[in-house]
Amino acid sequence: QVQLVETGGGSVQAGGSLSLSCAASGYTGGTYCMAWFRQAPGKGREGVAAIDGTGRISYSDSVKGRFTLSRDIAKLALSLQMNDLESEDTAKYYCAVSNRWCVIPSRPLAETTYNYWGQGTQVTVSS
Repeated sequence: QVQLVETGGGSVQAGGSLSLSCAASGYTGGTYCMAWFRQAPGKGREGVAAIDGTGRISYSDSVKGRFTLSRDIAKLALSLQMNDLESEDTAKYYCAVSNRWCVIPSRPLAETTYNYWGQGTQVTVSS
């Protein structure tokens, strides 16, 4: 049973920084794609940052240059460092992981690429 546990998040003023972490368990061998998504109230889920099976990282235009994704393959852990936060970044953030053998997905920031999801952690940015 694959499980994802997100930590981090919280409240911060605009211009501040936060860090999110995700720990995955229940996997055995293979390559995986991992990502962070977010969902603001009244909006759909948006892909924020993703890393594919080769280690290539993709960012949405809205966070490029401000957010940094990193992965610990041995621990199946994913982190998201968020700097220069804006009120528009306020959302619930979700960690997502694919099935095994994900190498280079055609749409790394699409929900359909991922099969397992965490419960989410809230990020609130006040202006």
